Amino acid sequence: MGRELLTLTGFFASIPKLSFSAPVAFVRSRYGPVILKTMRFSASLSLSFAVAALSLCAAVPSSAQESSSQTQQTVPVQQPAPAYVVIDPLAGVRYDNRYDVTLGLAYDHMKAGPNLLQGANLGGLNLSASYWLSKHWGADGSFRPYVGTSGAAPNTFLDPNGNQDSIRGPFVAQYFFVGGPEFLGPHNKHGDLIAHVLVGGVYGEFERDLRGQSPQLVGFYNDQISPAVIMGGDLDLNRSAHWVLRMTPEAVLTDYSTNYGAKTRQIDINAAFSLGIEYKFRKTR
Repeated sequence: MGRELLTLTGFFASIPKLSFSAPVAFVRSRYGPVILKTMRFSASLSLSFAVAALSLCAAVPSSAQESSSQTQQTVPVQQPAPAYVVIDPLAGVRYDNRYDVTLGLAYDHMKAGPNLLQGANLGGLNLSASYWLSKHWGADGSFRPYVGTSGAAPNTFLDPNGNQDSIRGPFVAQYFFVGGPEFLGPHNKHGDLIAHVLVGGVYGEFERDLRGQSPQLVGFYNDQISPAVIMGGDLDLNRSAHWVLRMTPEAVLTDYSTNYGAKTRQIDINAAFSLGIEYKFRKTR
């Protein structure tokens, strides 16, 4: 606004001054002569231009404010960006629980007799529980039933009717009950490795499907309870603070014997594997 006033002032200063001198007049009156004051026309004209200039300058800011107000009203309001909340399901994973339990599907390979060429592939369950004494050391107990069928040595026999018969693919089973120490190795919130050595016994069932024949006929062991050792470990993948996906590869050692003919004992080492779910209880050490 100051710049406009300076411009108008300069403009008015450049206008040549007009001077009109009004003559002195005497008016006849009954009250006596009256002398009219002399007025200069230039002063009156300059005053008129000044009033007009001030009115124009006052209107310019008003129109500018109206234009700015209209511009502000047409600018769209930007909405704030949405906020995303990140939830980490593994944030609460800790290795300070006192108890945990595991249930999974299990596989076991075995030989049902000391001299059999054919092995048996058994399926079953792995039910295990742990009691942690410290962060790295715990006690593990496990029950594992495995069932299936096995190949048999070539055989023939006479049935009660005197007809020749043979036994093929008879039912066999193993029921392990073992326990021992376990050690927590490398671990983080995503998973861990645990090693264990479990010692106990196994009940081997070999004679159920032999139709009253001796296990010697098919080259099987006798039904018995024998020592057993399971060595292996757990590969755990944490899914939350309490639920874990567990894979367990192991070597299974058994010491079965026969009580027919030349009685023998034989230590067999076979492979086993289980896949299951572990649950860690809330109670801490």
